[in-house]
Amino acid sequence: MISRFARVSLVALAASTALVSIAEAASVLSIGRREDSSTFDPINTAQNIDFWVFMNVYDVLVRVDKSGAELVPGLAESWDISDDGLTYTFHLRDANFSDGSPITATDAMFSLERVRDSELSLWADGYKIISDMQTPDDKTLVITLSGQSAPFLSTLAMPATSVISKAGFEEMGQEAYAENPIASGAFIVKDWLRGDRVILEKNPEFWEADRVSLDGVEWISMPDDNTRMLSVQAGELDAAIFVPFSRVEELQADDSLTVHIEPSTREDHLLMNHESEPLDNLAVREAIDYAIDKQAIVDTVTFGQGTVANSYVPAGALYHSADNGARPFDPELAKSTLAEAGIEDIEMDYLVNAGNEVDEQVAVLIQQQLSNVGIDVNLVKMDPSQTWDMLVDGEYDLSMMYWTNDILDPDQKTTFVLGHDVNMNYMTRYQNDTVAQLVADARLELDPTKREAMYHEIQALAKSDAHWIDLFYSPFINVSRAGVENFDQNPLGRFFLEDTVIAE
Repeated sequence: MISRFARVSLVALAASTALVSIAEAASVLSIGRREDSSTFDPINTAQNIDFWVFMNVYDVLVRVDKSGAELVPGLAESWDISDDGLTYTFHLRDANFSDGSPITATDAMFSLERVRDSELSLWADGYKIISDMQTPDDKTLVITLSGQSAPFLSTLAMPATSVISKAGFEEMGQEAYAENPIASGAFIVKDWLRGDRVILEKNPEFWEADRVSLDGVEWISMPDDNTRMLSVQAGELDAAIFVPFSRVEELQADDSLTVHIEPSTREDHLLMNHESEPLDNLAVREAIDYAIDKQAIVDTVTFGQGTVANSYVPAGALYHSADNGARPFDPELAKSTLAEAGIEDIEMDYLVNAGNEVDEQVAVLIQQQLSNVGIDVNLVKMDPSQTWDMLVDGEYDLSMMYWTNDILDPDQKTTFVLGHDVNMNYMTRYQNDTVAQLVADARLELDPTKREAMYHEIQALAKSDAHWIDLFYSPFINVSRAGVENFDQNPLGRFFLEDTVIAE
């Protein structure tokens, strides 16, 4: 543990003291973000820090549009679905990888096989329904399902299904490809300076290359929110993401900047490790839920931009249920719940993303609120690039994280959070076999009314079990300098950098 903390401290110090300068070329967009990427292997990550970069490095068969509401053609220019709903035939457009080789149906099949079958895949459960794939020619992919699936087409827009080069992957190997991939999207990974930046350049082989104005993009890691905002104000960055709520009004008053407040599917929540005593006791999880004043967090931290979350399904999203038994703020009930269970002298560690203003503020508020009901919380601040590994390893009790939907259907998040897949229910280790079966059944139900009822039941059961604590929903908030046009992010988080322009 000492060596891990020491290593993290050195990484954080290097990141915070690094001098970051705007790219010299006027058509290279520099974007400040918190964390560095962890991989360019599409199947081996569940983090937005990866997805939001390689969504412009890779293309998918089916895309989600800028509104975040419609599926549109990607590498598949059209598709047909059989009358029985079991066979999907995709017709691929003429397109090349960045090395000039053609993108074929075999590449698309190989990419989907990796998502479904590889031991590295974090998303396998959502693709097990694929029973067979055939490539009658280079531009036709026929997928047969073992049963009808309501979300299947939506899942093909998932970043994990990004189309990679089969020949390139087999020649390079997984580790090399994950560092320096062959692109199927708008940009190529020119360089990846670990802990500093990912440098992208325009992919001249991209099938929509004429649409791309930028010569390149630099995603620069700046973990500290204040440093990142000061850098964009000073003109050292063209843009920055994750604008703290507290800085919105100040940045909006600066005529040289544009603050982008855009609809999102983001939900912030408090993870609880169900394998860590005493969080394995429902009474303790219930007491924590009663003890946290979510409205006070929204009022204090989000400056009116957020709203209290009452479900893991975002408000306004498909099948969201507001009537799911969400617990009210009631510290006295929290105390009596613990007393009736005979539980006292509770201590636990709360893993906090250092430099993340919102995370740090929420952690202090929750620490105070839990203290009021007799729960002592130790705040453990870690570099954001390290917290994910600690969640995976179960080296935490509490930790605030967030989620943005990657597909239009609720199946993806529901499977990840409640479906007992390889992600240990978003690292909470929550277990409820009835819920897991409902998740699997809802994926196969085609009647919208019946499916909605199933998702409402799932939300109620998960809430009853206090699988985690829903905190708040909020928009995406980014900032760019004057002259940066079309710096757009859709509700699922994708940046449409192929349309971004830096005006001269």
